[in-house]
Amino acid sequence: MSFVVAIDGPAGCGKGTVTKIIAEKTGLVNIDTGSMYRCVALEALRRNISSENVKELEKMLENLDIKLINNNGNQKVLLNGEDVSKDIRTPEVDSVVAKFAAIKAVRDKLTPMQRKIGEKTDSIMEGRDIGTVVFPNADVKIFLDCSLEERARRRYKQNQEKGISESYEEVLSSIIERHKLETEREIAPFVKAEDAILVDSTNMTIEEVVNTILQIIKEKKLKNRMD
Repeated sequence: MSFVVAIDGPAGCGKGTVTKIIAEKTGLVNIDTGSMYRCVALEALRRNISSENVKELEKMLENLDIKLINNNGNQKVLLNGEDVSKDIRTPEVDSVVAKFAAIKAVRDKLTPMQRKIGEKTDSIMEGRDIGTVVFPNADVKIFLDCSLEERARRRYKQNQEKGISESYEEVLSSIIERHKLETEREIAPFVKAEDAILVDSTNMTIEEVVNTILQIIKEKKLKNRMD
């Protein structure tokens, strides 16, 4: 049986950075499930398929090939053989990904793919519904959260570093709208699993968050050995 760490959390809470660091420190394979939903959104945008056109989306999904490649700690995202690691992180994809992620056909396509990856190897998997839907029996479940304002500040800073021109107010508005969509959707709404451990990163450094989660993982592995 593989050892799975599930980290769920909203956009901008730092889970991508935290997951990457923990993967490097523990040897767990880093699986960013959010990038898979971003691939769907990107492909739909490229084909001019709206989130309301479910029939066309289902056709598109039939031949959609997504691969997550870990290369010396850096993850490459391949969409139909093309490296789209940067393309899926644009404001255009940011603004629509939650709508596509709420569609049953999309989740029905991606959830089994995510489970298949996690079943093969010891991994740390991040997303919105890992601990509730994808791996409800994960060895460790973390719910990483922080305030909307802090999430917007972090995303705004990331965008500046990437040369993406978007104001703080625009980023905050986008995050608020996305949070509403994700928490209120009918299919796999974004909620904390009952047995997940809450880690609020609002006033924590990345190092503090990493150390907190590493300790939780260490205690769980020790308990597993004793059991």
